[in-house]
Amino acid sequence: MKLCEKRCHHDLTPSALNLLPFLISHLIKKYYLQGMGFPEEFLHYVWRFKSFDFSNLRCTDETPLSILNVGLLNQHSGPDFSQGKIQIADTIWVGNIEIHLKSSDWLRHNHQIDPAYDNVILHVVFEHDAEIERKDGTLLPVLELKGRIAPSLIERYADLCLNLNSFPCSAQIGSIDKFIVDAFLSRTVIERFEQKAELLSKSLAQLNGNWDEAFYHSLAGNFGFKVNALPFELFAKSLPQQIYAKHKENPLQIEALVFGTAGFLNDIFTEEYPQKLKREFEFLKKKYNLAPLQPGIWKFMRMRPQNFPTIRLAQFAALILKTNHLFSKILNIKDPTALRTLFEGLPVNPYWKTHYHFKKEAVAVSTQIGRSSIDNVLLNTVALFLFAYGKYTDTGAYVHRAIKLLEQLPAENNAITTSFINAGVQLEHAFASQGAIQLKKTYCEEKKCLLCGIGIKILKQT
Repeated sequence: MKLCEKRCHHDLTPSALNLLPFLISHLIKKYYLQGMGFPEEFLHYVWRFKSFDFSNLRCTDETPLSILNVGLLNQHSGPDFSQGKIQIADTIWVGNIEIHLKSSDWLRHNHQIDPAYDNVILHVVFEHDAEIERKDGTLLPVLELKGRIAPSLIERYADLCLNLNSFPCSAQIGSIDKFIVDAFLSRTVIERFEQKAELLSKSLAQLNGNWDEAFYHSLAGNFGFKVNALPFELFAKSLPQQIYAKHKENPLQIEALVFGTAGFLNDIFTEEYPQKLKREFEFLKKKYNLAPLQPGIWKFMRMRPQNFPTIRLAQFAALILKTNHLFSKILNIKDPTALRTLFEGLPVNPYWKTHYHFKKEAVAVSTQIGRSSIDNVLLNTVALFLFAYGKYTDTGAYVHRAIKLLEQLPAENNAITTSFINAGVQLEHAFASQGAIQLKKTYCEEKKCLLCGIGIKILKQT
C-alpha cells in the first residue's frame, strides 16, 4: 500500500500537486454539506441562534410544530437544552430538547435507559433515520433539519474549521467590527486570569493562605523569566521570606542568604566580596538549617549576561532590601502607574557592575532591571495577584486595579500576538494581548469557533 501511494504521488505533475490542498478541501466541504462531517456542536449553534428555515415547520410525522423558545444551552451532563418551549399541533410543551446528527444516536448514546432524558419534549436531528419510543411507548417528536440549513452557513463553518492558518478565522477577523473583537478579548482575558487564580489557590493552600509568601514564590519564579523559573521557585521554597526580616538592616547578610541558598557560594574565592558572602552564609546556613541548591540547576547557556541568574539573584536581593513583604505594599498602592517604581532604582551591590558571575569580570554590566523585564513582572505576578486577591476577598477595587494595570502595559510581542496583528487585530495593550493568547489557546486551537463571539459573528455574516 505504501509503495502504491509513493508511486501515485510520484506520478503527479507539479501543477496537480499544487491543486491537492484545494481538491481535498473541496471534498471535505462537500462531505460537510451532506451533513456527514460537521460535529454535533454545529447543530447546537444552528438551534441556539435559530439559524435554519422556520417556514412550515413540521415534525417527521407531519404534525405542525412551532418553536416558542429554543431553551438554554446545557454545558453539563444531560439533555443539550433545558427550558425549551414548543407547540405541537394544539399542545404546548415545556421541557428539555436533545440534539443529534441522526435519530439513531439516541440509542447509540443509551439515552433510552437514562432518566435524565425522560423529560425531552423534542428530538432535533440533522437526519431522521430511526423512530425513538419513550418509556410509555409513545414516539418522541422529531424535527429534521436536513434541507433547512443554508449551504452557505455550512460552508462558512467548514472554512473556519478546515483551514491550516495560524488560527481559524485569520482570513475573516480583520473584517469584524473592532467592538465585537475587543468585547470577546475582554471576556477571554478574564477567563485567563480566573484560571490562573484557580491555580494560585492551590499554592495558597500549601502555604496556609499566606498571600505574602505566595507572592514571594511567584515573584521569584517570575525573576527566572522562563529559562530559570524552576530554579528560582526552588530557591524561594528553600529560603522562607520571614528570614529576610531578621537581617533587613544588613545588606551583606541578605545577599549571602540569596547567593548561598542558590548554591553559588560553595567554592573557593579570592575576591573580598564573595569571601565575605561565604563567611556570612556559613553562619546563617547553620542558624536556619538551610539547604543550598545545586548550582548545576541554573542555566547560563545562550543568554545575554544581563539575564544570567547571578545578575537576577543580585537584583532579587536588592529588591528584598528595598522593600520586604512587597505584596502588602502593592495592595496599598492605588495608582497602578506607581507600581513600576517598586522595581526601579534597586540597591544592587557595586560588585555586579563589573561582574556577571563570581570569578568572571566584565565591563559595564547593567545592574538594574530593564523596562521590558519590569513589564513582565507587573503582568505575570503583580496584576495576577491583585486580580486573585480581589476575587478571593470579593474586593472589586483590586480587580479593577489589576485590569487598569494591564491596560497601561504594552502588548506582548510573541508568535501568537504577531499572528493576530498580521490578521488585522489591534492589540493596544497587555489586556488585549493576554486576551488574544487565551483566545488562541482555549478557542482557536480547540476549534471552538461555535463558542467564540468572533466565530459566531463570522457565521452570521451574509
